[in-house]
Formats: sequence, C-alpha cells, structure tokens
Amino acid sequence: MPSASDISTTPKAVGKDILRSATRVLTSWPALWIGFVLAHAWIILQAWVFNQQILGDVGLYEWWVRNGMDVGWWPVFHYDWVYPLGALAPMAVPALLTESTDGYSWVWMGLVTVSNAVAVLVLGRARPRGRIAVWFWLAFLVALGPIWIGRLDGLLAPIILVALVIAAKRPALAMTLATIGAWIKIAPGAVALALAATTSGAKSFLRNVVLPGAAVSAVVVGVSFAGGGQDNVLDVFGEQGDRQLQVEAVGATPFTMARLWDPSIQVEYDNVIYTYEVQGAGADAVAQALDVALPVAAVLIAALMWWAARRRPERVGDILLIGAAAELLALIVFNKVGSPQFIAWIGPPIAAAIALGTRTQGTRRTWFLPALGTIVVARLTMEIYPLQYGEFLGGWPLATSIGALRNALLVALLIGAIVRLVQVAWSRQTVSRAG
Repeated sequence: MPSASDISTTPKAVGKDILRSATRVLTSWPALWIGFVLAHAWIILQAWVFNQQILGDVGLYEWWVRNGMDVGWWPVFHYDWVYPLGALAPMAVPALLTESTDGYSWVWMGLVTVSNAVAVLVLGRARPRGRIAVWFWLAFLVALGPIWIGRLDGLLAPIILVALVIAAKRPALAMTLATIGAWIKIAPGAVALALAATTSGAKSFLRNVVLPGAAVSAVVVGVSFAGGGQDNVLDVFGEQGDRQLQVEAVGATPFTMARLWDPSIQVEYDNVIYTYEVQGAGADAVAQALDVALPVAAVLIAALMWWAARRRPERVGDILLIGAAAELLALIVFNKVGSPQFIAWIGPPIAAAIALGTRTQGTRRTWFLPALGTIVVARLTMEIYPLQYGEFLGGWPLATSIGALRNALLVALLIGAIVRLVQVAWSRQTVSRAG
C-alpha cells in the first residue's frame, strides 16, 4: 500500500504544485513589471516603425501647442477645436520639456507609459484577482498595437481603468477622474454616466456625483472664460456634429461591404479633419441617424443601469462594470467616427471586472467571452490599422472582411452587455465577494 508521501508525489499532485508555483511567479510584481516593460517596448518600437501612421496626430498636438506658445493663438481660447479644453494640458507637457519634434513624440509616449504604469499599479493591487487582470490588460494593449500610444486615448484608457477599479470604495474620486477625462476627450463621460446611474440616495448622489463633477467642470469653464474662450468651450459638440460617416465606423460597414461589388460607392479624404469618409446620400443619412441614436442609446443604457441597481442593490458593483462596458461600446457602435484608437476604451471595464470579480457561478460566464472577444476585436483592429489600412481603404476583400468582422463583434459585445444587465436585474442569485 502506498504511503502518504507516495500519494503526495503522484503526477497529478506534482502538476498542481508546478501550476501553483508558476502562478505565484507570473503574478509576482517583478514578473508583472517585466511584462509591462516588454509590452511597452514592443508597442513603442512599432510606433516608430509605422511612424506617421501612428505619430501623425502627435505631430498635430505639437503644432497646436507650439502655435499657442509662439504666437499666442490657442485652441478654444481663440478658435473652435475638435477636442475639449482639457486636452491642451497633456498636449502642453511635451512642449514644455523638449524643443524638438522627435523629442515631443518621445515625451508623449513616455507620458502615456507613465500613466499606464500608475493604472497597472492600481489594478494590480485590486482584490481578489488584480494581478491576473494586469496580464489581461497588457495582452489587450499588445493586441491593439501602437495606435493607442499615439493618441489622447492612451491617456484616457488608464483614467477609465483607475476610475472603474476604485469606484466602489472611492466613488467621489472616481467621478473626479471620469470628469477630468471627459474634459480631455468625451469617452470617460460614459463612466461618469454609469456612476450617476448606479448611485443611490440623494445625499450620496450629491456628494459622489454632482459635487466632484461640478467642481472639475467649474475649474475648466472658469479657465476658458479667463482666457477668453467662453464662446468656444462647448464647440467640440458642434465640431463632431459636422463630421460625416468615417469609413472605419460600425455604421459604415454596409457601405464598405457593398464596395466589393458596387464601384459607385466612394471614399474620400477630408482635409479639414484628416479622416476618410464615405460619400453619398445614403452615408449622409446614416451619419445623421447616428447623431440621434448615440445620445438616445447612452440615455437608455443609463436608464437600464438605474433600474438594475434599484432592483439588485447588492449587485451594484457588477452593474456598474457591465453598464460602463455597455456605454463605452455604445459610444463606438453608434458613432459615425470609427477611429481605431477608440477600441482602447473597452479594455478597462473588462480588466476591472477581472480584478474585482465575484466567485459566483455566473461571473465567469459574464466576463470570459467578453474578455476573449475584446482581445480579438483589438487584434482585428490592428490588422485594419496600421497593417492593412491601404487595402481597407482600397476595398480589398480580405481587409474589408476583417473590418466587417471586427464591427460585427463590437455589436455582439454591446448586445451581450445589455442582455447581461437585464439578466442581473431579474436574477435572484445571492452574490458573495471574493476575499
């Protein structure tokens, strides 16, 4: 008969010990930071390989800021702009630290990397599975490729991630971060909306939503008035309204697919806002419809979150994360602009959910497929831009099909998030937090 020591050294037991040891090593902070450095080194290298495709917008940031510094002609203060006033702050940092164009790009990417390092630190400290979530986050960013590091969205994604991770324990700070992010670019406003929809009680709503949001907004608006930009501070919404249907947008998919057999569908470059847009009455009608559909979708999802949070107050943390994912996906699916860097918005709620997830039977069902789908969406996005962008614009079948598949997955993720919100609201299962 085998002894106890013999039993403990069976292949199955040895395999479990090896798996535990490997997990401990991979989830240690040294391993996480090595992964962080390798991921960002590869992304920065790819940014330089593709250069103008990735860093072209960074060159615009530099031009806007240096034009303001040299001749006193600033966006918002002196003319309308495609970004909110707060975007000037991060754009100004590299210009204050270097005088060269290459130096500006390096400092910009360093700024994004440092911001993401802070987000990784916060994410990795979350319980119960923050360190596992860090690996998802890094895998997502590598799959998306270099586009996010060459855009404002590289700063927004860490802001969204930190806000969602700390929302349950520090809702006022989360709202402050979301509002700051929204004054840089609109997307973090979806998190602010989710926080507002899931906050219960008038006092809590005033303390954790209204006051932080109003304080940040008052500072930004006050700065704009002090600089003479009161007439332009809200013009970003008008600038977006004037845009047409961008070729990468989800709503443009029927037109890009139809190009495979219909040569009359044209895509042209807009020299004012530097994007490729679908031309024609049909595309214009879709763009106008999306102008209405986007705010309606955002409000309806917020209403669904509000209803779910009041039916299941013990699940409010899950509802916030699912609702934030739905809002951010809606900002992409119903947007007539389809820039590839937008995909960086949808990784944070998944990463936060992995970090903060519950041990209920339904949690894995809720987040495993979205996590997998999000990484696939990110990888397909990189395939479109920058790898096959010329072929995509030219209407080549493979690149066009990749774009259509990516957009279909985005719609599926949005539908899944909405369905899951309804399921959580109607379910009666008791949830216990993992400790």
